[in-house]
Amino acid sequence: MENFENFYTDLITLAKKFEAKHIPLKIEKDLENDIVKIFGEKITSLARAKNGLNDVTELSYTTAEHHPYWNLLYNSAEITNTILEKWKSSLSQDDFSDIEWAIKELSQSLEKIKNHKIENS
Repeated sequence: MENFENFYTDLITLAKKFEAKHIPLKIEKDLENDIVKIFGEKITSLARAKNGLNDVTELSYTTAEHHPYWNLLYNSAEITNTILEKWKSSLSQDDFSDIEWAIKELSQSLEKIKNHKIENS
């Protein structure tokens, strides 16, 4: 029976063929969760951060308001997205305003979570 680990083994074999042709690849694995990430030689730390944030943002969008921590995740991701988008430039006044608004949302959400926990204790 084929499984994800078999796929990963075949993928490593394929990657070695390309590395022999001087096409360096970086492969990260999390076989416990069936995740493999492949990065080319031009990948930067900033690009990796943006890519990882896409996963976090997707979770915050799909979770919606059904999880008590949703608003914390969503606003943290929004702040991080703004920062990463302006990483090589300057934050604008609108960016500062958006970040301040998100920080207020974070504070309010955190208070709601703490108060709910106290009420249920």
